Amino acid sequence: MRGADITQESLFTTATLANFVPQNHPLREIRALVDEALGRMNSLFSTLYPETGRASIAPEKLLRAQLLQLFYSIRSERLLMEQLQYNLLFRWFVGIAIDETVWDHSVFSKNRDRLNGNEVAAEFLREVAVLAQKRNLMSDEHFSVDGTLLQAWASHKSFRPKDEPPSGGGQRNEPADFRGQARKNDTHASTSDPDARLYRKGNTGAQLCYQGHVLMENRSGLVRDARLTHAGGHGERDAALAMVKALLGRRRRTLGMDKGYDSAGFVADCRAAGVTPHVAQNTSNRRSAIDGRTTRHSGYAVSLKIRAWIETHFGWMKSAAGLRQAKQRGLDQVEALFQLAMAASNLVRLPKLIAAGATL
Repeated sequence: MRGADITQESLFTTATLANFVPQNHPLREIRALVDEALGRMNSLFSTLYPETGRASIAPEKLLRAQLLQLFYSIRSERLLMEQLQYNLLFRWFVGIAIDETVWDHSVFSKNRDRLNGNEVAAEFLREVAVLAQKRNLMSDEHFSVDGTLLQAWASHKSFRPKDEPPSGGGQRNEPADFRGQARKNDTHASTSDPDARLYRKGNTGAQLCYQGHVLMENRSGLVRDARLTHAGGHGERDAALAMVKALLGRRRRTLGMDKGYDSAGFVADCRAAGVTPHVAQNTSNRRSAIDGRTTRHSGYAVSLKIRAWIETHFGWMKSAAGLRQAKQRGLDQVEALFQLAMAASNLVRLPKLIAAGATL
C-alpha cells in the first residue's frame, strides 16, 4: 500500500536536541571538554557583567558559537546565525533550545566584541591547556615556538598617507596606482584597520597583516600560549621571550626554533632566562650564534624535528578554520580570534590524545 505524502507534526514531543546527535559524533567529546574549561572560567565571567540590567547573551554560548564557526569554516556571523536557526547539531553544541529564538547577527557580533575585549580568549586557551595538563598530555620542559603572518581585513588601497585629508568621495572601486610611491608604516596607515602593518616575509609580496606567535609543548604538540603583535622584524623574538618567561617554575627548559631566531642577542637572552635555545643554525654567509655546546646533545636534533609540528596548527587555522585572512579588525579583536583558533586546534586533537592515553 502506498503511503500518503502528508507531513503531520505531533502536538507534543519528548525528543531533546541530544537525541539528534549521534553517540559517536566527534563534537560530543569536544563539547564535554569545552564545558569543563568554561566551568573553570565562571568567576571570570561573573566579574565582566553587572548584576543588574538586561541580560546579555551568555558568554559560554558566545564562545561555543565562535568555536563552531572555526570548526566548520563559517565565513560570517550572518551565516552562523542562519545555521543555528535550522541546524540541530549546532543548536545542541551552543546550548540553544529547539524552540528558542536565535539572536540577530548584529546582536551576536556586538556581544562577541565586548567579550573578546576582556582577554577571555586568552584565559580560555589557558584552561584548555590545563585540561591537557591534568591528563598528563603536556610537557613542562621542552617547547617550540614559531610565528606566522595573519592577513588583515584591509586592502592595499586603504593604506594611505597619515597626513592625507579625508576623501571627499569618488568611485567606489577606483583603481589605485602606487607606482613610484614610497609607502612605509612610519608615514602611512590603513584607513580600514589602523593596527595592521605593511610587512613582507621571504620572497612574498608585502601585505597588510599581523604577526601571530605560538608556544607549543613537545610531548603532544599542543599549543601552550599564543600572542598576536604588530608585524615587524623583531616581533617573533620578543614574543618568544615573553611567552617563555610567562611559564611558571624555575626549571631549565629547551626551546626549538627555526633559523629566523638565530641571533646572538636573542640566544643570550634565552640563556639568561634559563632557556636552552635549540635554534636551527643559519650559516648562509654568516656565523651561527649556536655552537657545539648546544648541537652536540641528542636533544637538539629531536627539538628541531618536533618543531615542525607547530606548522600543523597554522595550517589548520588557515585552511580548515578559514583564517588565512582575519575577519575582524583591531589588534585586540584579531588577537582574541587568533587565541581562540589555537584553543580550537587543541580541542580537535585532544579527544584522540585522551583516547590513545586511555588505551596504553
